[in-house]
Amino acid sequence: MRILFVPLVFVCLACPPAFAGETPWQEVAPGVAVRLISAGAPDATGKALLALEIDMPEDTKTYWRVPGETGLPLELDFSGSRGVSLANQHWPHPERETVAGYLDYVYYGHTVLPLEVSIDGSDALVDIEATLGICSDICVPAQARLAFPVLDGAADPANVMRINQAMAEVPIAWSHANEPIGKARLLPDASGISVEIDPAIVDPASLIAATDLTGPLFGAPQKSPQDNLVLLPILGKTDNSALEDLEVELSFMSPRGAYQVSRTIEAGTDANVEEPGD
Repeated sequence: MRILFVPLVFVCLACPPAFAGETPWQEVAPGVAVRLISAGAPDATGKALLALEIDMPEDTKTYWRVPGETGLPLELDFSGSRGVSLANQHWPHPERETVAGYLDYVYYGHTVLPLEVSIDGSDALVDIEATLGICSDICVPAQARLAFPVLDGAADPANVMRINQAMAEVPIAWSHANEPIGKARLLPDASGISVEIDPAIVDPASLIAATDLTGPLFGAPQKSPQDNLVLLPILGKTDNSALEDLEVELSFMSPRGAYQVSRTIEAGTDANVEEPGD
């Protein structure tokens, strides 16, 4: 059974003043509050780092950029901003969770989601309407409006540290000599993909394949007869035969931290691959 989302909105009507580079906390669900924090002034290219900070109990969760089968995606509306636009949203490597047979990608407890923005003008104002899924005993699409002048004063060093810690958990492009991941191939029955890995680099259980919110949803890695091969089933009913030549982002944990690579799904040619569920 899918989880029922109950609309719940908390509005900050009399918020205390915030420190420079942060908004006041806003309660968006019982025991859950959010705010926007800054890592400081923009760099020479006009880019600056902000973050959505979510204070949640350890048994409460929100969702990754691809939320999964029951999750609600994060939505950020920058239309109220002045001289500020979203350049890139950075996502720390999530947890994979299966509840009642449904798979989601989640973050539990205190969570910081970095936002890279472009700044144009000396009176730049960030004004975001955020909608995010919050789940504990019940699930709610929580909403908040977060705003502050992005060039008004120095950032709090503690906020800078929080954002830097979150950025350290964001998968980055692999730039080392040995390729951690080889080819990604569609299985003969189009039920999933097989991914070649270097098991000395890639933690197989951490491998996540994703496209975008409209693309196929890939499930948890499954056992393969070969140590250097990981099988990822495709969940739901889609025309999987059309996935050939689709670009997929593969993120994983390694002894050096979180990384990601992109591969194009090729036609399946591995005769010895054990398919998911065998």
